[in-house]
Amino acid sequence: MRVLARLRVVERATRPENLEFAAAADCRWREPPDHVKTPGQVLGRHGVGCEGTHGVFPKCNFACTPCYRSRDANRVRIDSSHTVRAVDAQMELLERLCGPVAHAQLIGSKVCLLPPDDHAAALRAMRSRGREPMSFTHGDFGYDYLERLALGSGGTPRFARLSFAARFDRFMYGRKGISRPASERSLNPYRKQFADMFTRLREEHGVRSLLAQDMTVTLGNLAEVAEMIRDCHAMGYRMFSFQPAAMVGDNRRWKENYREVTSDTVWAEIERGAGTRLDYRVFEHGDVRCNHVAYGFYVGERWHPFLDGGDPRDLRTRDAFFRYLGRVSFTGAPTAVLAVRLGRVIARHPRVAVIAVGWAVRAVHRVGLFNLWQHRRRIRLCTFVMHHFMDAVDVTPA
Repeated sequence: MRVLARLRVVERATRPENLEFAAAADCRWREPPDHVKTPGQVLGRHGVGCEGTHGVFPKCNFACTPCYRSRDANRVRIDSSHTVRAVDAQMELLERLCGPVAHAQLIGSKVCLLPPDDHAAALRAMRSRGREPMSFTHGDFGYDYLERLALGSGGTPRFARLSFAARFDRFMYGRKGISRPASERSLNPYRKQFADMFTRLREEHGVRSLLAQDMTVTLGNLAEVAEMIRDCHAMGYRMFSFQPAAMVGDNRRWKENYREVTSDTVWAEIERGAGTRLDYRVFEHGDVRCNHVAYGFYVGERWHPFLDGGDPRDLRTRDAFFRYLGRVSFTGAPTAVLAVRLGRVIARHPRVAVIAVGWAVRAVHRVGLFNLWQHRRRIRLCTFVMHHFMDAVDVTPA
């Protein structure tokens, strides 16, 4: 009976479709207006949208321009028990409204100012609600903090993987060792130092990581975006995320007209840094005025998209992904569990394997077999993202 009970647990865990997740996605798909229900729309077809904590830990020790925090941010209660309870309450609400699994950001201000044990408790609270957390930080902490966050008593890892988004840009004032950066390039040693900590963590303790480099873009550093990407794409970051500065938060720290930096100008600089066109219409996350995303990988120094938006065969592959795998939850699933889920999908729909092989052949042809072999140790996943915060007057019709 115990064996049968365990088999039932395994069977349920490896079902391709989680009924609660599917129901939440169906509900999400019904909500947006028709003009965003495009062939590439992910919202409601393979995800339920962005999630994050709000206002539970707004403390910051930097003096940035612009600053998105309110004037009284450093007066908000931030003791550990209150913070963890507030995070759990918000995740409970998101679980109830948005379904059992999702990615969620532990965000507000600089969560690395939480003591390591409290930071870990907040991450556990998020995971207990089916959320895959990513901590947002200015990256101004050392390896000792990271190690104490990652390891519990006795040096045992608390987590198999940690996800961090680190914001580095030249208008963040107060970083140790470089209080007022003269350029984006002057921050590159600090970007590398941050990424290297996680390489060390994996080598010493087996804890994997997913890192994002986050950057606010203003007229003052717009021309440096491309150079930063070219300099930093091989440091270990899996995502480069850019936000045209928004006029929200503490307006005492607005130093210029941030509305002059548009999504098109920022995306053009990202493309210049990647060295190729980035088609953000292949996969869309909500309204493209708010989000541009391009998924792909580097082979050596060159970036390649997973799907070529100009190739009808790749677009049919995308459509098949939504049809057969759209309701399969990838979030937080161990590799072995996800592999079994995908295997069950293929057993039910053998055509999926044929489509996957066709895509792989095209991808190898685009990149070049010799090029793949020559740079086999320098193949790195890399996603480019731009979030352009929308005004309230635009959000409702969006």
